[in-house]
Amino acid sequence: MRRIFSYSLTVLAFVLACSNSFAQDDKTKKDAQTAAAEAAKMLADTPETVVAPPKPVYWTNNLTTTLNFAQTSFTSWAAGGNNNYTLNSIIRGNANWAKGKQYWNNHLEFDYGFLYSQDKPILQKNVDRTFITSTWGYKVKEKLNYTATFTFLNQAANGWNYPTPSTEDGEEPTAKEWRNARILRSGFMSPAYITLGLGIAWVPNKWLTVNFAPLTGSSTIVGIEKLRKNYGMSRKKKFEDTELYPDQKDEAGIYITTGNYYRPSTFALGAQLTTNVKFKVNDKFDVNSNLILFSNYLKNPQNFRTNWDNTIIWRLNKFFSLNLTTNLIYDDTILIFDDVEKYPNGHKTIQLKEGMQLGFTYSFSNKK
Repeated sequence: MRRIFSYSLTVLAFVLACSNSFAQDDKTKKDAQTAAAEAAKMLADTPETVVAPPKPVYWTNNLTTTLNFAQTSFTSWAAGGNNNYTLNSIIRGNANWAKGKQYWNNHLEFDYGFLYSQDKPILQKNVDRTFITSTWGYKVKEKLNYTATFTFLNQAANGWNYPTPSTEDGEEPTAKEWRNARILRSGFMSPAYITLGLGIAWVPNKWLTVNFAPLTGSSTIVGIEKLRKNYGMSRKKKFEDTELYPDQKDEAGIYITTGNYYRPSTFALGAQLTTNVKFKVNDKFDVNSNLILFSNYLKNPQNFRTNWDNTIIWRLNKFFSLNLTTNLIYDDTILIFDDVEKYPNGHKTIQLKEGMQLGFTYSFSNKK
């Protein structure tokens, strides 16, 4: 560009000099030609501006927060009902790094919420889930990557069942009586699931990832003693004699008197298959489905531990969205006590949770 301007200026000066050649004397023509030559030299000596290339950005981050509130009130309502309030929070975050053939993807899901209902005058937790996954990968082919994947699943607070407390003369139970009658079902790190797997990922397109890890270690942790039997913990060596140390339950089916017989954690070695589907139908509609299957080589490998999570997000506008979530779990080591009369020793079955929320949503992100 500098040379073009220099050449143009020289030509212009020459044309001007020639056009005035018949009206000026030799000295005037010489002065014009000298000025044009000096101007061209000045442009030629001007240093060229060098624009520094932008620094590479290896990290991409985004965080989406959603707050959902629901309220229902009844006044002289013939069909009946109880006033209730629900507040749920949802956090979804990603921190991804990529350089050359290597990448490191990190994902966080945190859901927490509670409800208050007039018929049970205490706060009840209705949503509590923390899920973290971290995957390092190395691209070996266009659609195949070597991977090392870490996952962590937990809850933040105690979870309870709320059977109706017995009262005298048919009186309404007080808040204290409701709290005393509740049955503990889960707690922080009770249970918690940790896995670390080595495998290979197939990524045929932007919306599908299939990861198979034939070498996966999985640990289940139950810190609360009274819950260890219900979550499939194995007995400690000195308590292996079940006749000498028999299991004993309370009326709610919790092995409260024998929790110390069991180990606080178990380890499994097996294979894990993870399938993730994530795509945008359009600018307002997102679908995310994550299926995890784990087979324990050491015990009942035919019984897959299953976790299947689905999220559908419909963005109504910039700040409000409708969210539908489902969580399905099957684990043959977990005993369910939803019907103590029918299943006094608990039973193994599919666990399913579904939720739909309308709330305020805000996102933070950086882009390459």
